[in-house]
Amino acid sequence: MKSYIVGNWKMNFSVGESSVYLHKLLQKTRAFRDIEVIVAPSFVALQPLSLQVDRKKIRLAAQSANPHDFGAYTGEVSYTQLRGIVDYGIIGHSERRQLFHESDKDIRASVAAALRNQITPILCIGETETEHTFGETHDVLRDQLLGGLSEVSAEDISKVIIAYEPIWAISTTTDSRIASPDEIGEIAQFIRRTLVDAYGESTAEAIPLLYGGSVNPTNAGAYLTVPGINGLLIGGASLIGDQFIDIIETAKKVKD
Repeated sequence: MKSYIVGNWKMNFSVGESSVYLHKLLQKTRAFRDIEVIVAPSFVALQPLSLQVDRKKIRLAAQSANPHDFGAYTGEVSYTQLRGIVDYGIIGHSERRQLFHESDKDIRASVAAALRNQITPILCIGETETEHTFGETHDVLRDQLLGGLSEVSAEDISKVIIAYEPIWAISTTTDSRIASPDEIGEIAQFIRRTLVDAYGESTAEAIPLLYGGSVNPTNAGAYLTVPGINGLLIGGASLIGDQFIDIIETAKKVKD
């Protein structure tokens, strides 16, 4: 299975800054057969960057999109409009769930919309610090996982990527702390068991599982060697070229 290194730029960089940064990444990044490098710029940068990017080296992802294909949704962008521009779409990120109140209904509709437009959904799941403290992690993750996949057919489930991103481990939260590889390993096993129960072992084992939460060049290697983890979803470190390149190179060393 491939490893996936995903950089979520969030609401950072102008169009010009995005172009310059992507140019530098392309200069310093090699094409890997067994590692997919993905960056998720803001909407305004996606179209011009799609003309600049070398897809043998780097693929583009949307940070979010509206699940409707078209219609009277002022200010929104659909997966239909992004078709041919991006290869991936980040769906259900904790910031979308918490800050923009995206519901489970919105998220599963977005997963279905991405798939019907030939865009690979990266479905994010993760619990809050309170849910973690009170032992509700498994219940929360099961609901988010199965809820987000409830409109996905058995034929399409292999086209989905899952990203575990505990909210309490994201560096932008006030109560953040670093998740240990052992903690992530236990959760990875639980997520994989849940997928096996729902889709069968052979299908579930083929679904990539990423980890995200305060990932940086120092801890990336430890996270990438956690059994069952197939890549990383990176926030702040993806905005710093040298750090992002270091993480990509670490992924290659782990893969080798």
